Amino acid sequence: MASSLAALLVLADGRFPAGGHAHSGGAEAACAAGRIHDAATLAEFCRGRLHTAGLVAAGLAAAAALGIDPAELDAAADARTPSPALRTAGRRL
Repeated sequence: MASSLAALLVLADGRFPAGGHAHSGGAEAACAAGRIHDAATLAEFCRGRLHTAGLVAAGLAAAAALGIDPAELDAAADARTPSPALRTAGRRL
């Protein structure tokens, strides 16, 4: 079981570019809670993150490319990230 969990976490982390900074977006907590326990539930988790956090990040990136004030973008990102822990992690990354 532990080796399967480790393999899933490695696969989830592999979606990030080499040398880039990454945050799991809650994958470790989801594994600990039993919501990620195999490849299918990992895929479901990743799809959920893509359709939520990924969509928000894409919108903010598009707004940044249009030259929107960075302070406004920070406020918009904060408003869309209800978890203080995720906001802190996002700022660090």
